[in-house]
Amino acid sequence: MTDPRNARALSGTGVSAPATLHANLTAPGLTTHALRRGEGRLSADGAFMAITGQHTGRSVQDKFVADDPEVTKEIWWGKVNQKLDPAKFESFTTDVRGYLAAQPELFTQDLYAGADPEHRIKVRLVTPNAWHALFARNMFIRPPVEELEGFEPDYVILHAPEMEAKPEHGGRPNSTTLIALSFAKKIIAVAGSSYAGEIKKSIFTVMNWILPAKGVLPMHCSANVGKDGDTALFFGLSGTGKTTLSSDPERALIGDDEHGWTKTGVFNFEGGCYAKVIKLSREAEPQIWDASHRFGAVLENVVGDERGVLDLENGSLTENTRSCYPIEFIPNTVQGGMAGLPKNVVMLTADAFGVLPPISKLTPAQAMYHFMSGYTAKVAGTEKGLGKEPQATFSTCFGAPFLPRHPEVYGKMLAELIERDGAQVWLVNTGWTGGAYGTGQRMSIKHTRALLRAALDGSLAKVEFVQEPFFGLSIPKALPGVPAEVLNPRESWSDKAAYDKTAKDLQSRFEANFETFAGAVSEDVKKAAIKAAA
Repeated sequence: MTDPRNARALSGTGVSAPATLHANLTAPGLTTHALRRGEGRLSADGAFMAITGQHTGRSVQDKFVADDPEVTKEIWWGKVNQKLDPAKFESFTTDVRGYLAAQPELFTQDLYAGADPEHRIKVRLVTPNAWHALFARNMFIRPPVEELEGFEPDYVILHAPEMEAKPEHGGRPNSTTLIALSFAKKIIAVAGSSYAGEIKKSIFTVMNWILPAKGVLPMHCSANVGKDGDTALFFGLSGTGKTTLSSDPERALIGDDEHGWTKTGVFNFEGGCYAKVIKLSREAEPQIWDASHRFGAVLENVVGDERGVLDLENGSLTENTRSCYPIEFIPNTVQGGMAGLPKNVVMLTADAFGVLPPISKLTPAQAMYHFMSGYTAKVAGTEKGLGKEPQATFSTCFGAPFLPRHPEVYGKMLAELIERDGAQVWLVNTGWTGGAYGTGQRMSIKHTRALLRAALDGSLAKVEFVQEPFFGLSIPKALPGVPAEVLNPRESWSDKAAYDKTAKDLQSRFEANFETFAGAVSEDVKKAAIKAAA
């Protein structure tokens, strides 16, 4: 039976109480219920293993935003933010509420998004699945018990992963999946996808909506801080090393994915980490490895044998295998999720064409250009449908799918903050060297860490820099511990003519992408833009 004390757990959701309601259970209770309900199994080390079925990643095409009249002028409408008629949003959420109320049991979690009390929001999740509740509990900030009394949500997530969306709900034709968000009603509704990342990224979208109006820049980046209090940010798309490189034993982790930049410092939006673990190496990434091999972690689409021994090399379900765990599973973290103003900003790219330098020092204008470009390159094995050749990907502000406002809003804020706080910006290539994907080899993580440590401790700024001719980037001429041919990518190719041809091809891709935002940037940024004729 539902505990009467839990009746308030559905306040603000519009969902009627089911026969049984489990409010704010901790990891042991949620794991027990998930196993009882047959939602998954335990790994040999005690992590909960879930399979998400059809959707093993975010369903970007099924994300819609209610076209509420009070917000419509401020939203960046298009492929990222598809319009949903408010009446259809209401019909959809009504059906989701009805579906949830009809379930024999529900799980709710009351959580915070935003470590800074001045800028946090209260989130209430309602879901029929214990493992999704555990995911959310790991991912967001867990309030102390005393703060749960009288908890009233700012935003509600109505989560119905097994429910099928209908055509009359206004989503994509012939799709039974719909992720719908209303900024006016402060509701997120998810149907037809068990991929837990939809929960996480929906709230990130909300933070990207709320914070700019408060003068805070929301960022798709990881962050850490050195022993001297120097904060570093790491922007990057999936597969560029954002989580790996910020999890550094020599620096304290603030967070691995989402942060805000305020007048006084940086704060984490989350209370957990969501690491990609395909081909995870214990030697190269011991902190993430250990966090993923223990009770309390949630593993999505990770393959294991009958004893639950994990096979992290196995991508048979998806290459997007994930581990979600509370941030305290990482041994060296920043208590409270807040730190000082950034001293260094790192923009990560996994250049599968193998022509970008491993590290470059950017001018403020170049920083704005590369932030608006948001470049990386995907290769076969990272997503279904990719061929043998690398595919250039440009995601403005390193997070286009999560930006409800026009990109120039975030770009302008970053430029102002870099200028105000005097942060140095670096472009780091964690992709290929000595040739493109298929010919060259992946950049050594040892070399990348050496370059990053030199950048963050200030020693790299003291060496001589030279400008490479294709992208106008300033690269170090020499650095102890890193071979000179690695620093200059052209020197790492045995076939120099092939390098020149590939570099010119990537130049043209940058130039074509620049046309999508050229009208929204200053003359300085236009001059810093990469041009094929350069």
